[in-house]
Amino acid sequence: HGSITCSVEHKLSSVAPMKQCNVEKKEVELILVKDQNGVQYTNSSIIPTNGSRVGPPGSSSEDNRETWGKKIDFLLSVIGFAVDLANVWRFPYLCYKNGGGAFLIPYILFLFIAGMPLFYMELALGQYNREGAATVWKICPVFKGVGYTVILIALYVGFYYNVIIAWSLHYLFSSMTTELPWLRCGNSWNSVNCTEFNGSLPENGTSYAKYKHTPAAEYYERGVLNLHESSGIEDLGWPRWQLVLCLVVVVFILYFSLWKGVKSSGKVVYITATMPYVVLFVLLIRGITLDGSMKGIKQYLSIDFNRLSDPEVWIDAATQIFYSLGAGFGVLIAFASYNKFDNNCYRDALLTSTVNCVTSFFSGFAIFSVLGYMAKKHGVEVKDVATEGPGLVFVIYPEAISTLLGSTFWAIVFFIMLLTLGIDSAMGGMEAVLTGLSDDFKILKRNRKLFTFATAFGTFLVALLCITNGGIYVVTLLDEYAAGTSILFGVLIEAIGVSWFYGVDRFSEDIERMMGFKPGLYWRLCWKYVSPAFLLFVVIASAVKRPPLRYDNYVFPEWANQIGWGVAMSSMLMVPFYAIYKFFSLPGTFREHFVREILKQKSNSSIFFDGYFLLGSYFYICHWKKTFFLII
Repeated sequence: HGSITCSVEHKLSSVAPMKQCNVEKKEVELILVKDQNGVQYTNSSIIPTNGSRVGPPGSSSEDNRETWGKKIDFLLSVIGFAVDLANVWRFPYLCYKNGGGAFLIPYILFLFIAGMPLFYMELALGQYNREGAATVWKICPVFKGVGYTVILIALYVGFYYNVIIAWSLHYLFSSMTTELPWLRCGNSWNSVNCTEFNGSLPENGTSYAKYKHTPAAEYYERGVLNLHESSGIEDLGWPRWQLVLCLVVVVFILYFSLWKGVKSSGKVVYITATMPYVVLFVLLIRGITLDGSMKGIKQYLSIDFNRLSDPEVWIDAATQIFYSLGAGFGVLIAFASYNKFDNNCYRDALLTSTVNCVTSFFSGFAIFSVLGYMAKKHGVEVKDVATEGPGLVFVIYPEAISTLLGSTFWAIVFFIMLLTLGIDSAMGGMEAVLTGLSDDFKILKRNRKLFTFATAFGTFLVALLCITNGGIYVVTLLDEYAAGTSILFGVLIEAIGVSWFYGVDRFSEDIERMMGFKPGLYWRLCWKYVSPAFLLFVVIASAVKRPPLRYDNYVFPEWANQIGWGVAMSSMLMVPFYAIYKFFSLPGTFREHFVREILKQKSNSSIFFDGYFLLGSYFYICHWKKTFFLII
């Protein structure tokens, strides 16, 4: 402590000298003395005694890494990414289907024991190391393949997620008429079977939500997708020019939002992250004034505790909480890496994950108030109009809007909400790719604008497959395989790598360096035991309950499923392939590789006298001529 002037002389011929340095009121924490190529050198961190905190050991507190303009930029970006289309088109239906209010029990349980811990872990990991999803694994280099896995998955998701945003943009443009085009039959895209509902269910055993010949359903499948001109995934046809133009607009929005880094994207989210909340509130106010709305809301909240005995309810809750929070896509790591080192990411994790889940629950009121109105209008039960996914936001809800006074206004408002929900989530996914690769390859960071354009243009080219006549089949295939089992696998390995190989204790010390306090016992137990067990449960459940891939009545051929598994495996195999490459790219025997990796993981810790040290000592004695590390 105190004012210190230091210089290191050549007292040992093998010790590299340090330049004279002046350090005021700081502590120098000696971490490691390494013996490499005959030269000993130290790796140390300087910790100010005035309470302020600097970067991790070996990093400069004054690096040139970009940071968020304001704290609110980061919070809105994280919320905008996590709150996406699934919060509107999936959670409300799952809640209704799985016992209403009873579904909240497993959902909230999994939020606290797995969702929040994983969310917190990724924010802390990115903020401490100030790196993207790949290079953050400098903490445990053999796991760097996990970073490439999540980056590749984020890229795959961008291929089809941008297309869904393009659909929303198409609907937005189509809404700018005095009469919405999906209100009646008799248009050029309608079939001879188009039927305006007359008060009875169209077919035996078919709910109204699944009926394909209403004006709204035909507009979606025939007017927008042009699906009737495709016989299956083997018959895609050419891209539709209307959707190509919409996709171009989406790609340009993404490019100009991201080309300057978080300084530009942090400002875009002021609109894209806040607009959905304004629109949801407006739609809720309008929805509860409709005749029959209370019936829909009661169905949404009806409590059926008997449903909790069904394992599928728990599987749905576990899967939904995982996908809802968005852990594992590399986005949270990328966003957090632009934070200031001493930012309170613990508070951020609690706040943003809570906002996400509350938004999911809140959106259910806006959705089911309108579904109740639809059921009352057509004289059917709520279950006959309730559905999820694109069928909800592109068929049922637009149809309900088309019958309201001022339908054009409500349609424009609704599709603006879908557009903004999608844009900021797509921005997050692309930022994970850009940050992850540019941190790993510095030439990409130096040419950020060109790299952003290449990434956006590349996703556009692949997305052209998704806007053909049979493009919905490609979207379904990618949605099932690109980020299904593969993302669950990636996060499972990530949790194991951080908790078991890097170590919960060391990870907790990193958090203490940033914020001045260690995580409590609850968080450490979740990271080490509960979260990995939860992820393993979800991985197994997703694999066991996987039905044959289909879109409505169309069953995908076997070769399509094989392509899907090829897409999934292409990302998952990054983990073992990189580990093998890392292991055998270094000189020495297999046993020496093993010792090197073990000691490397212990090098930054102050606790050396454990089983790993004993194992390392044994090999050190056996191979004293090939010493790799001298640990003090």
